[in-house]
Parts: sequence; C-alpha cells; structure tokens
Amino acid sequence: SHVKKAIKRMKVKNELARQILGELLGTFVLLLFGCAAAAQVKTSRETKGQFLSVNMAFSVGVMSAMYLSRAVSGAHLNPAVSLSFCVLGDLPWIKLLPYSLAQVLGAYLASGLVYLIYYDAIMEFSGSVLTVFGPNETASIFATYPTDVVSMQTNFLDQVVGTAMLMLCILPLNDKRNAPAPEALLPPIVATVVLGISMSMSANCGAAINPARDLGPRLFTLTAGWGIEVFTCYDYFFWIPIVAPMVGGVVGSIIYLVFIQWHLPEADDDTESECEEFRTTQGSRKPLYSIQRLK
Repeated sequence: SHVKKAIKRMKVKNELARQILGELLGTFVLLLFGCAAAAQVKTSRETKGQFLSVNMAFSVGVMSAMYLSRAVSGAHLNPAVSLSFCVLGDLPWIKLLPYSLAQVLGAYLASGLVYLIYYDAIMEFSGSVLTVFGPNETASIFATYPTDVVSMQTNFLDQVVGTAMLMLCILPLNDKRNAPAPEALLPPIVATVVLGISMSMSANCGAAINPARDLGPRLFTLTAGWGIEVFTCYDYFFWIPIVAPMVGGVVGSIIYLVFIQWHLPEADDDTESECEEFRTTQGSRKPLYSIQRLK
C-alpha cells in the first residue's frame, strides 16, 4: 500500500541515528514517569503519593523504556552505563558522546512536558515563585538535591556506590557464562534493581545514579525560570550527580570482571554448538544491558 511504502521511505538508514533516537525516546519515557510522580507527590503535599511513589515510578519508567528501545540501542538510558560498556569494549567509544547527548536531551524534553502537565499545580504550590529553597521549593521535582547535613565527600561516595551497585547487579543478567535471566524478563529485573537502590540509597542526595537523569532536568529548570541557583546551590552540588555516577559505573564494572567474570567456567564446545544452533533457528538476540558489542 501507499502507506507502507511511505513508512518504508521514512525509515532512518543510519544505525547510529536510529540508536540516538532510541536513547532519546527511552530516556524521555524514564524521566516522564519519574518527574511526573515527583510533581504529583510534591504539589499534592503528599496526599496523592509519598516518597516511595517516586521510587516506584522511576522503576516503572526504567522497565518501560527498556522494553521500548532495547532492540534499537540496547536501552542504556544512562551515560554511566554507556561509559561502562565502552570500558568493557561493548560499545565503540565514538558512540559515547552521541548516546550521552541523546540521553540528556530526552531527560530535558521530559522535564518540559512534566512542567506543562503540572504547571497549574506547581504555580499554586509555589505561590508562582520558582525557587530552590524553602518549604514551597519546586526545583527538586526535576533534579536531585542533597540533604543539608550531608558532606560533599559523602554525597560523592553515595553516588559512586549507588551506580557501582547498578552495574554490578545488571552485568550478570545477560552474561552467557554466568546464570543469565530470560531476555524478556530483563527490563523488570533491572527495574527492581533500580527500585532497590532508590529505596536504600536515596536519603543523602536523591539517588540520581544517572548523569542524564539529573543534568537534563537541571538544565530545564535553569531555562524555565528557576535560574542559575539550580547550579550554584549547596556549594555547587550539581557536578556530583554528573561525575560520581560515571566513576561508580566503571568501578562496578571492574568489580564484576575481577571478582566474577574472570573466574567463570569457560563454555564447552557442546554448549557453544547448542547456542549457535539456537541463534540460527531463533534469530539473533538483541542487546539489552548486556555484555555484547553494539556495532
């Protein structure tokens, strides 16, 4: 039909461009769930959800985004994950910057849509004064901010540990030499890992564990009326959710290699033959938070 022909002509031929679109839309979905939940909880003064609601919404966002974009880009959704895969040799280094920019842009656009959806509620809650501090602050709907009593060093360690845990827990899930999970169940399993990290390590500074998740919304609040204070507040805290997760992701990946993967039994020839036969009959498996190369 003419419609099918038109759709076929519209298909993006360049593989990197397709992957960028996948990362952009996937991160958009992740942040839309998470920031919208934060807006609902905050503006309702916790009458329509509590802190756990936000944690669960981000986890649902992770699961949904992974199902959405896993066959296109591998569903990294996180520059720290992309960097870790570059270090592991599973993503070409030349793709790190495009992936990261797409993830930040997706987060920025999602924040803008949440702002539009909750504009009236945000203005009513804040008295039409967009601020970072005080009982009616609304900046924390979008980006993460630290607790007053926690030091900068502790916040940095917090984000390193949280992101290291993320990589340490997701790398074995699709490692064929380990005990991999069924591919179709990987998104809910990863979402549960994210939920666990959010529920156990978000008291200090919000458990961003994702530079795009924090920087995209922070850039949006800068441009939407909150001002430069979103970057200067808390002694320039903003760099911690950008730098520390990148460090933590690599640390977690190295720990997995040194303590687990290097010591796994080698696959025997029969297993390799069975795997090859399965791939031949079932088709190739798509990468999904997996240790396999995205060409």
